Order: sequence, then C-alpha cells, then structure tokens
Amino acid sequence: MRSPFDLTGRKALVIGAASGIGRAVAMGLKEHGAYVIAADLNVKALDGVGDEQRFCDVTDVGSLRELYRDIGELHVLVVTPAINIRKKIEDYTYEEFRRVVEVNLFGTFAAVKEGLDALKRAGRSSVVLFSSVRAVTVEPGQGPYAATKAAIVQLVKAMAVEFAPYGIRVNAVAPGIVDTPFTEQIKKRPEWARAYAEKTALRRWASPEEVVGAVVFLASDASSYVTGTVIYVDGGWTAIDGRFDPFA
Repeated sequence: MRSPFDLTGRKALVIGAASGIGRAVAMGLKEHGAYVIAADLNVKALDGVGDEQRFCDVTDVGSLRELYRDIGELHVLVVTPAINIRKKIEDYTYEEFRRVVEVNLFGTFAAVKEGLDALKRAGRSSVVLFSSVRAVTVEPGQGPYAATKAAIVQLVKAMAVEFAPYGIRVNAVAPGIVDTPFTEQIKKRPEWARAYAEKTALRRWASPEEVVGAVVFLASDASSYVTGTVIYVDGGWTAIDGRFDPFA
C-alpha cells in the first residue's frame, strides 16, 4: 500500500530554500519523493538543495514570472521568505515598515498569484504558506512582523475558498522558536534565548527539521481534506497561559 505521504511524481517549488526552514523543507520534500525546485535570492547557497536551483526575489513580480515561465505544472508550492526588523513601533521608520510588509505579505501574495496557472495545470495541488506564533501572540518589537503573519492567516482562508474549484488546497504552518539564521539576534542574548525556550511546553527550541513533517503532511494526500487552516509547530507555545505553575 502506497504511503499517503509519498510525493513521488510530484513537482514542488520551495521559495526561500537557501537556509533555515526553507532549506530543511526542500530536502524533506525530496526525501519523500518529490521533484524539488529550490529557489532563493542567494542562488549560491542552494548548492545541493533540490533537483533544480533557481533565482527568485519575491518582491519583484518580474522575477517571479521568470521563475514560473517554464515550470509547467506544479503540485506543491511552499513560500517561506520573511524578515523581521525587531524594533518598537515608535522607533520604526516608514521605510522599514514598508520593507517588512513588502517581503512578508506582498511577497507571499505575489508568489502564489504568479504561480496560480502552474498550480491549476496540476489539477490537484497544495500551497503551504508560513505564518508564526506571532500571528496570535506578540512581544515588544514584533508588531509589524506579527501583523504580516496574522494577515497571512486570513490570506490562506481567502485563497482556500477561492482556489478550491481548481483543486488547489491552501494552508499555513505557524512555527514557534526555531534555531535558524533568522533568530540569530535572539540567540546572541542568553537570557532572551532562555526565556523563549521556557515559554514552550517542551522547554526547548525547535530545529528546522522539526517543521518539515507538517509541510510534508500538508503537501501530500495525507491532508487531502485539509484546507484553509493553520498548523502550529510551536512546542506548545500558544497553548500555555502564562509562565507560572502553581503546582510546581
């Protein structure tokens, strides 16, 4: 009996595959049988990732159109690029705010919109976008980033409804704290890194590989009746009410 997680014969595009979660996802999809196209701004860092390596700038519609120009049918699309300028709102410049929105929200929107024809051609396909625990819980300095990640949740719901007639499912993964270059600023402050670990039920950070399973699930037939939802891969972060255990 074929595994419902088997992606053999399917073409997957992972945008943001040069490092961190995107890189782990590209490798994980390939391990499950998919033909993987790895795309990123940093093409040199894509060496050895996936079956093809391509340049992509999610903030440039022309770049996205070139990426999809000869891609044919596409069964799986994963969009991971995001930036976070960690500052209090009163210290944000308008240029910084626009940049966060441009990469995180516009980039995600454009990556899906430009890939829609390729997804339609597959007849039955899956889109996996990336939200965050910051969509529902925020700390000082994360406001604009959190706003974009909350917006992605609503975008997923709208796309799920609108694309269902084409056989396209759309879902999101919302990671908690993951050990990647994206979180380097936090890791440089031991007390900050420790506080993040202690906020989770599992009392630790995640590795990028621990996010892969949720993506493989959403990309595969194992989730054939799942669309318009968010899977939290956060070690229990969003399940915990406060940091005090009265029975400890």
